[in-house]
Formats: sequence, C-alpha cells, structure tokens
Amino acid sequence: MSTLQFSAAQSSSVSCSTFVSGFNYRASRSNLFLVRTPRFFNRLARRNLSVKNIASDRRQELKDPSVNGEETPEPDSASIAASIQYHAEFTPLFSPEQFDLPKAFVATAESVRDSLIINWNATYKYYEKMNVKQAYYLSMEYLQGRALLNAIGNLELSGAYADALRKLGHELENVAGHEPDAALGNGGLGRLASCFLDSLATLNYPAWGYGLRYKYGLFKQLITKDGQEEVAENWLEMGNPWEIVRNDVSYSVKFYGEVISKPDGSKEWIGGENITAVAYDVPIPGYKTKTTINLRLWSTKVAPNEFDLRAYNDGDHAKACAALKNAEKICYILYPGDESIEGKILRLKQQYTLCSASLQDIIAHFEKRSGKPVNWEKFPEKVAVQMNDTHPTLCIPELIRILIDLKGLSWKESWDITQRTVAYTNHTVLPEALEKWSLDLLQELLPRHVEIIRMIDEELIRTIIAEYGTENLNLLQHKLKQMRILDNIELPDSVLELLVKPEESSAVDSIEEVEVSDEETEPTDEKQSEEQETKAKDVVTFEPDPNLPKTVRMANLCVVGGSAVNGVAEIHSEIVKNEVFNEFYKMWPEKFQNKTNGVTPRRWIRFCNPVLSEIITKWTGTDDWVLNTEKLSTLAKFSDNEDLQSEWREAKRINKIKVADFIKEKTGYIVNPDAMFDVQVKRMHEYKRQLLNIMGIVYRYKKMKEMSPEERKARYVPRVCIFGGKAFATYVQAKRIVKFITDVGTTVNHDADIGDLLKVVFVPDYNVSVAEVLIPGSELSQHISTAGMEASGTSNMKFAMNGCILIGTLDGANVEIRQEVGEDNFFLFGAEAHEIAGLRKERAEGKFIPDPRFEEVKAFVRNGVFGHYNYEELMGSLEGNEGYGRADYFLVGKDFPSYVECQEKVDEAYKDQKRWTKMSILNTAGSYKFSSDRTIREYARDIWRIQPVLLP
Repeated sequence: MSTLQFSAAQSSSVSCSTFVSGFNYRASRSNLFLVRTPRFFNRLARRNLSVKNIASDRRQELKDPSVNGEETPEPDSASIAASIQYHAEFTPLFSPEQFDLPKAFVATAESVRDSLIINWNATYKYYEKMNVKQAYYLSMEYLQGRALLNAIGNLELSGAYADALRKLGHELENVAGHEPDAALGNGGLGRLASCFLDSLATLNYPAWGYGLRYKYGLFKQLITKDGQEEVAENWLEMGNPWEIVRNDVSYSVKFYGEVISKPDGSKEWIGGENITAVAYDVPIPGYKTKTTINLRLWSTKVAPNEFDLRAYNDGDHAKACAALKNAEKICYILYPGDESIEGKILRLKQQYTLCSASLQDIIAHFEKRSGKPVNWEKFPEKVAVQMNDTHPTLCIPELIRILIDLKGLSWKESWDITQRTVAYTNHTVLPEALEKWSLDLLQELLPRHVEIIRMIDEELIRTIIAEYGTENLNLLQHKLKQMRILDNIELPDSVLELLVKPEESSAVDSIEEVEVSDEETEPTDEKQSEEQETKAKDVVTFEPDPNLPKTVRMANLCVVGGSAVNGVAEIHSEIVKNEVFNEFYKMWPEKFQNKTNGVTPRRWIRFCNPVLSEIITKWTGTDDWVLNTEKLSTLAKFSDNEDLQSEWREAKRINKIKVADFIKEKTGYIVNPDAMFDVQVKRMHEYKRQLLNIMGIVYRYKKMKEMSPEERKARYVPRVCIFGGKAFATYVQAKRIVKFITDVGTTVNHDADIGDLLKVVFVPDYNVSVAEVLIPGSELSQHISTAGMEASGTSNMKFAMNGCILIGTLDGANVEIRQEVGEDNFFLFGAEAHEIAGLRKERAEGKFIPDPRFEEVKAFVRNGVFGHYNYEELMGSLEGNEGYGRADYFLVGKDFPSYVECQEKVDEAYKDQKRWTKMSILNTAGSYKFSSDRTIREYARDIWRIQPVLLP
C-alpha cells in the first residue's frame, strides 16, 4: 500500500480508521491534513525499511501530539515538510540523489493531494448518505491552469507550505513555477468551466465535472520568423500528481455496427468497434471549506485481447496495433482538424465518448444510491446534466438509448425524463460554431442514435403542427425550415399524412408536373395564365433540395431536448432569443434564460494578485470579499483618497515590473515598466479583431515617424502593446494576423527613433499561467470584437477585477461591465449590434467609403515597411464589396476611425494619473457582479434546482 488508500469509485469512501495507523488527521477550518507521525517511521525502520536523507533527519524532531493526549493542532510547516519528504522518498517519479525543483514540485503536490483526497472522500460519503441531487457539468474543455497555489490557497495553507519548502531549501514560487499547465482547454469556454468548478466547490454545491484527458492538448505555440508554429503539448511527460486513475471505473463505448429489432419489438445495437473509457479523477477543493468535488476525465483504450499478436509476430506491426491506436487517438488532441473526413469522424468520436462514458457513470451512481427497484421517474429529481455548448449534444439521444434499450423504459417515459434532466448553455452566435453534422456520417458512426434523433425530430414536427396548424402551409414550411433538427431531409411519412388534403395532395410533396398541349401554352387567355402563375407560386414544397447536404443541427437538438437554454450575457441572451433561436423562443419562451458569465475571484485576484488583495482587504476592512465580492463595491467611496491611490499605483507598478521581467524571459524584448501596458490576450479569431488593434498600432507608428522627437514625446504616451493567443492550426487567416503582429513588433522594437515610446510584443503560448502574470500588471485591455459576435467573454471580467481599464465595443459582457464600472470609466467605440446587418448590406451595395486614415495604413503595410512577407491576402480581406475572404466582414475598416479617436482619449486620460487611478479603482469596485459564485448560484437556483450541502 502506498501513502493512503481511498475509493476507486465515486460511491465508495474510506473512513480514517481504515488508513495505516501512525497517521494523524489534523483538522483545520477548511481541511483535514494527513501527517505521518514518528511511530510510522519507527515502524518502517523495524521492518528494515530505510527512510533516508531529510526524511530520517526530521524523525526525532517531530512530536506526536496523540501520544500525550494533546489536541491536534492545525498543520504546521514541520509536519508539512515531513509529508513532502515522505513523498519525495516513497512515491517518487525521480531518482533519489537530489531534491531539485521538479522533484520538489511533485512531492509537494502529492502532499497536498493527500489532504484533498481525505476531504474528497468525506464529501462524497456525505452526499451518498444524504442522497442529494447532483449537477453534472459536461464540457469538451477545462482550462485549469496550475493547481498547486490554488489548492493550498483554498486550503488556507499557503504560508505553511512556503515555510516548509523554505526549510527544505526551496521557495514556494519557484516550486510552483515547475508545474505545467494542464493542457485540457483552449479559450474562454474551458476557463469558464474551470471557474465554475471552483465556485461549485466553494459554495458547497454537489456537482461533478466531466471531460476528456487529452494527452497532447491543443498544441504548444512557438513564435518563429515564420509566425506561429505548433508542437504537441508535453504536460503529461513527467506524470500528473493531481490525478487518480480509477482502473476499476471504466465503460464500453461503441461505434459503427448495426441496429436489429428483436422479437419483442425492442432494438439492440450490435457489432461495430468497441473502446473502453477509463476514469481519471482530479480533486477540486473549495475555498475555506472541506467540500472537495471532482473533475472526472476519460482516457480511451482497448482490451489487451484487441492487440493482434499474430500480426505482430508476422511483422505487420501496424495491423497489430491498429485497434490500440484507433482507441488511444480519441484522447490525443483537443479539437483535431476536421477538414478531412477522418478528422470529422475523430471529433464525433470524442464527443460521443464524453457523452456515453459520462452518462453511463451518472446512471451507475443514480442506481447505486436509489437501491432496488429503481424509480426512473425520480432521475431528474436527483440528476441535472449541463451541456457546455453543443459539443455534448449527443448526451440527449444517448440518455434516451440507455433508458429505452438497456433499462426497458418506453419512448414517452425516456423522452420526458431526458427533457427534465438536460440543459444547454449557448456560447456563440457564429453560424459556423453552431454545429451541424452530416447525417450520413452520423448514420455510419452512431446508427442507433440517428434512429432516436429521427424520433425526436418527428416529435418536434408534431409539436409545431399542433402549435401552428396546417391551414397556412407557407408558415408551416418556414417554421419547419428554421426549427427542424434534421435539415434538408424528407418529412416522415406519418407527418405527410397529416398535411395531405384530398383535393390538393400535390401541394404537399412537390409541384406536380402537368402535360399541356401546344394550344394551351398560347397566351390566348391572359387571365387564365395569370391564375396558373399565381397557383404555381402558392404551391408549397417540403421536398429536400438535392443540391444541399443533409445535416443534423446539434444546437436545435439541444434546444428541443433540454429543459432550459441560457445565453451568457444580457446582450447575447437577447440575440439568442430574437435571432438565433427566435422560432423556438416564440414557442417555448419559458425555456430561455440569461446567465451572465463570471470568474473566480480566488484565482483571478486573491492568488494571482496578492499585493492588490492586501490593499482591498485593508480598505474594505475584511477579507470576506473573496467569498462575497459585493464588498468590492466599498472601494468606490475611497476612489479619490490619495493614500489609497498611492498604494494602488505602487501595487500596479510592482506587477508591471513582473510583467517586464516575464516579457524579457519569454521574448528577449526589454520594456519600460513606466510605459502604459496595453494588452489584448485571447484566442486568435477575426471577429475578436486583433487585426484592428495592430492596424491601429501601425497608424500610431506611422504618425510617430512623421514627427520630430519633441512632437512625439508631447503627443504620445509611451506604450507597450502586448498580444497573446493561439490561432487554430488550420485557421490560415488568424495565423496571418499572428505573423503580421510579430513582424510589426520586429520593426518597431528595433527602431531607435521610437525607443520606449512604442513596443509591440507577442507573448508565445498564452495560457492560464501567462494570464496570471499579465493581467495584474495590465492598465488597458482591449475587448474590441465586432458588436454582436462575442457571446460574453470572461477575460474582460478578470482585467476589470484587477483594476485594468477596458477599451471595447458594446458586445458581450462589455455592456454589463460598462454599466457597473460607470460609462466614464470605460473607453467605448464602434458600431452597435443592431447596426451590423445594415452596415454589411451597405458594403455589399458598394456604398461604404473607407476612412482616409485606414487607406493610409494599408498602403503603408503594402510598401514593405514590416518585411518581405506578402500581406496582400490579409489587406485584401479588408477590401471589395463581396466574396469569400473579402468585403471586411468583421467591419475593421468601418470601426477604424472610431477606434483611433478613442485611443487618443486613452492617451489623454493616462496623462492624468490621478484620474486614471480613480478609474482603475472604480473598475475593481464595479466588477463585484462578475464573480462565478454569482453565476453558479443562478444556475443552481433556476436550472439545476440543487441546494448547497454543508459537511458536518
């Protein structure tokens, strides 16, 4: 037995009495802590086991309070050091000769994990005892970041661990720096999921997260002279000390095969390809609470008998390993390229694996807790499943499949249970992101699920007909075209029978061809001809278009199959109701809700910005703001206080110095911490308009070059313009933008005339850990997406919390942030969401006249100022009136003059540091609303219907 034993399945817990004697369990306010006492080490010695090096040196120094009947105190640095030493010696991933930083990190993490496991067991033992309703969050990505500092911070052991490591010869910050970011996510979708898990645990809600364990992540981004290059992530190369593999928790997942009808009328899915999903658990601790919830990740494999030993010995190694590799590759990469049919199949396999394994696990938990006989009607009273975007959509037909085919329920019962269990969060209004899958591909890969989806689609059609009737076939055709799950697919025969009227049956299926004689074609009777034309126009067809693909609309399936649909910002939720799903909203208005996103204040202020946290605690009079962010609003009344302003500026400068050091380490560029730090860090996408930002910088640079040194200094505030973010590997235009930014930086940063007045830096491989450095030191943050295209955003909230002032459009959560921090403390520019369609129409009609400053910048770029790379494709995308990759779809040119003028206002405001500092304080004060704690409370109350459960 290793350090301790604990349950391999969620449903099992081990009491402290079943652990090895000689361990103390010391209780603090938020955790139980495992301490190995001298009796344990003595026993090991009697069994001829040697505890060498620093572990044995500490043996006599440790006092066992239980021997003398004393109360067990909170963990101190000595007991923590002993725990770290134990793991360095007895659960090693490294050779024993040294205790260097990588080894120190793993040993420290395993020491922390001991505490998390004890709390984890206590949490789920109590949940099982109380048989509580539990929420299950399904997401294709979780952008966790590093876990060490967050875990010990939540356990209130940061100081004790820092002291313990110092005694062992290391600094906590250096040890934590050796932890790789978990490569389980990419952008805001995954970071939101991780913030939600933190809040769920902190607020004591019974919940789990489910995801996939990606071996190589999305990719590690390198910046070279050619722009972005991608290499595989190596985050698991040295193992992951936070995860616990559950080899006894695994489920079979099937692909392909066929569906057969059995004599009793039931269906069975047989044959095909079978893989096994194995559970890896990651404990998620709450802040100042024992509650520790779980993130269960699935890894894929096949049984050993799938390895073709005969083929291997015959030398056909590829054939021998084919089944193994086919299973393993499902969890290799997050979002594999889907340009090829193979890529599409792999993505579908990923999505189905997540859904199938998770639902089998959820149902197993429900059955165990329910006892026999199982009352399936109570399933929605004990289980809530949240789909984070459309990736987990297949859990709707999968739940129905399990209930009908495996549990013996009827279609009616299964459909009712599913609709009361599942809910959907929409994260995008971009048409390409509202997933559609080829019907043929789904039919081949998941034949039983296509049968079920057809049943759901037919149920929906009947509901639409019941709502709108069959008198107005034009209206009905419009509704079906907008709302059906199966797009461009024939209506079921049973539905056609409802639409056919004996006297006009031809009007339903298609326009009936009628043979006419030559005489009848002559326009001898003008009135009769007009009547025939009118009749032909009135004929309604429900036939599919043979020139268009047959697809399954996953977002429509989510809306139909879910109990609730929510947007993630007020403006986004209105677009969801009035545009994206308007027909559904008209029919089911009660389904639609808003749940504005939020971020955890623990990671995003308390732990990543300790110097600012101390100031907030001092001026609010309590550290309770970490749990109750409403108390941040107290800062507003001190925003003019000179002492607070002085402390605030000093804190910002300390963080800026850290950023400057980080930039030098990562890029080699030296930047001045007294310049304004202007930051845009997010996923690279045209709608996020990094191109607008860099075009504005080019304009600024050009104008500087046209001035004398004295004019430059008088006109412009020194700026360091910082970019970061990954372009998807196959997204050519986004990668061109990365290349453009780096080329501009190379030119500007080596221009002696400009010096420290302007620097342009692209920070490679942007992730959570990079954000934790950049955000506290940022002064201006750019959230400049085309209005109406960003669902919410969460980085805007993190920046505002840290006293960074935003420049942005009225898009996503910017709208609400501006309302809370005050209009005077937000730099607003650009067209509004309701204007966008008209502006694109104006462009298509050739009526748009570009601003001369914009034309000036394009010409400057084309002159080769920034190197020999051909930027014609990039500049050309901003020109023309129509065509793919043309016509400036994201309105960079339209918003450019407004953006440039707004940036001039930024310069003026920054020159007045008292005013700027006040704006910064008011941003932090106004950010109280954007805690993920608030968001989770709303989900729990309005959608999941779950209550907090406090451990005794």
